[in-house]
Amino acid sequence: MSDQTPKIKIVGRIFVNFEIHALTGLHIGGAAGTLAIGNVDNPVIRNPFNSEPYVPGSSLRGKMRSQLEKLYGLAQNTSIGRDVSIHSAKTQAEYDNSPVLHIFGIPASDFLTEPTRLIVRDAALSEQTRTAFRDARTDLPYTEVKWEAAIDRVTSAATPRQQERVPAGAIFDGALTFTLYNDQDTKLFNTVIRGLELVEEDYLGGQGARGSGQVAFKNIVISFQHHEKSVLEKHKVASLVELRALWSAQGYAAK
Repeated sequence: MSDQTPKIKIVGRIFVNFEIHALTGLHIGGAAGTLAIGNVDNPVIRNPFNSEPYVPGSSLRGKMRSQLEKLYGLAQNTSIGRDVSIHSAKTQAEYDNSPVLHIFGIPASDFLTEPTRLIVRDAALSEQTRTAFRDARTDLPYTEVKWEAAIDRVTSAATPRQQERVPAGAIFDGALTFTLYNDQDTKLFNTVIRGLELVEEDYLGGQGARGSGQVAFKNIVISFQHHEKSVLEKHKVASLVELRALWSAQGYAAK
């Protein structure tokens, strides 16, 4: 580790609240051994206090990072757990020139880095969805059970399996906070918007190749608090397209 102490100053924060709309069934896996709800092979993650499914901030944040690393062709060169690797910098120059690493951070290094800029909060069911699902006759509380069949390529024998999903139409209340350590970080926020766009283009959670996890980010409320000057006050837009246009109109378009 370097013995140099970086000078970190928070100059402002961007706060974004948004709705995550499940356009298809959503499966973000939970631990089967800790849930006593039915006998589903692959349960979704639930809040242990109220048993409601939710979207972990780590799932959305990790998906954004993964998609951005693929977009920029970055090598998965650092293990952070079993079967999970991320891209990290090996040199100061590589770190300095990477918007992804400035936004999401990297493990301890031998050169100067800054704290992560992006925080993504857990997203709970919206009150509208909570009320609708209480009245619906779903397979399990707030969820459906999707049956699938794996086909043996030699014998053609079918092996049935279950996937628990939050039904299409569910809405979650999401939020993120982006910290600015200098005024140039407003440009970095364009990469955050791109990360959300990439999630919309791909999927969130598991079983995406089989139709699950298509989401859209809607009804976005953004506010920008700067500690030294007046900037963007609370503003509401309908979609990521409008959010990108709004950010560009403030003079913060990507280079």
